[in-house]
Amino acid sequence: MKYAGTLIAVKDMEISKRFYHDVLGLDVAADFGANVMLDGGIFLQTLDTWELFIRTDNVILQNNAGEMYFEEEDIDAFSDHLKSFEINYVHELLEHPWGQRVVRFYDPDGHIIEVGEMIKTVIERFLKSGMTHEEVAKRMDVPVEYVRNVIGF
Repeated sequence: MKYAGTLIAVKDMEISKRFYHDVLGLDVAADFGANVMLDGGIFLQTLDTWELFIRTDNVILQNNAGEMYFEEEDIDAFSDHLKSFEINYVHELLEHPWGQRVVRFYDPDGHIIEVGEMIKTVIERFLKSGMTHEEVAKRMDVPVEYVRNVIGF
């Protein structure tokens, strides 16, 4: 078995395609009208066809039960990029206890999107600040070997 991607139901396909392209830079890989495949294994399906497929009219879009996770090398530039859109934030840019900076926001249908700083970037930021491999590992609560493997040490 092979995982092929994530499908989300959307109310307005054109608004969703534009959002995912303009905000996240994802291109349409295939467009079949009610079903669209984006780069990276994300599939959009119109809400009405999704309801038919799963045989219900009780689809709850904004439920905060999950998210789509992306990573960005330059999280500050991405955070600035978001300011050019009307974004409904879960929260703006923050730093988790392990040092990774992330922003979470809703897509037009209430699906949560997280964009986090790449872990390699977090480790490199800590090392450039003068921390040792051991200090980085302790701060991030990971083994020292993990830190060294991520940066190719």
